[in-house]
Amino acid sequence: MRPTGKLHLGHYTGALENWVAQQNLLNEDGSRAYETCFLIADYHNLTTSLDTGDIYTHTIDMLVDWLAAGVDPEKSPVFRQSQIKEHAELFLIFSMLITSSRLERNPTLKEQVRDLNMDSLVYGHLGYPVLQAADILLYKGNVVPVGEDQIPHVEITREIARKFNNHYTHPVVGDVFPEPEPKITKFSRLVGLDGKAKMSKSLGNTIYLSDAPEEVMKKMRNAVTDTQKVRKNDPGRPEICTVFSYHEKFTAPHQLAGIEEGCRSGSLGCVDCKKLCSENISSELAPLLEKRRHYEANPDLVRNILIEGETRAREIANHTMQEVREAMKLGQKTISSNL
Repeated sequence: MRPTGKLHLGHYTGALENWVAQQNLLNEDGSRAYETCFLIADYHNLTTSLDTGDIYTHTIDMLVDWLAAGVDPEKSPVFRQSQIKEHAELFLIFSMLITSSRLERNPTLKEQVRDLNMDSLVYGHLGYPVLQAADILLYKGNVVPVGEDQIPHVEITREIARKFNNHYTHPVVGDVFPEPEPKITKFSRLVGLDGKAKMSKSLGNTIYLSDAPEEVMKKMRNAVTDTQKVRKNDPGRPEICTVFSYHEKFTAPHQLAGIEEGCRSGSLGCVDCKKLCSENISSELAPLLEKRRHYEANPDLVRNILIEGETRAREIANHTMQEVREAMKLGQKTISSNL
């Protein structure tokens, strides 16, 4: 994730809870099903803003949310992209394996340009998925837990891996890179409180993982519902209601049917519906808030977790780049020389 500060429910449902589930998934013999690495993509921040003034604070805020949600640094190294120089090196190599016209067809890019009202596009933003490919393949990632909007980027990663493997073969390991598969969740695209787009900080339509119950309730009061349900007893259409889409994620199944029936019949008013939804969201966030307070009170612990994760990631990245250079015959002697 890009370090833009505290995370919201869209981050949680679209990626973070899936990360934690994958981290903790076990095989039948009790061994871990996946080795997981989690990247703080600070280079990617530069694609939309050159201002890096608060980037460290934003990094720590985001990392605290990761830890509060269950990312375990003992199992999963967490690290900053900029502190592992091999990311930039592999990005340079991968830039030679894809055309600009292919990157211009990326639907996620077009969506970002629209949402951020961008008048022009810097080269780094166009090459965002190429750097993302380096982020994934540097750690030999074969399963990538992402939101559905990132699937086109994973496809570009697969194309780059395939082209590299087709052109270069390591004398021992053969294909250097796997072709990763995306892993998404049902609720990967959570609608914003305004009901018009996905939850996004830039659009100001979010509920943060760090929001206290009273703040969740305050924000939920302004959430968009069915515009045709004007009075309490008017029948509603939950299939188009933003609040009901939150109920589908955060409300227990045995309650959900009653809420849907009450909405359709008009017996459940929007005020009561929003109150119940707020309570259910806050109930899920309660253990995260408690863990967040622990990490906020221990900043040195968070800093040491980051440093340790970067040390572990650097070892993996260095090993991968050694294989890349060997496959490409970069830096090897080709003639008799004393160099």
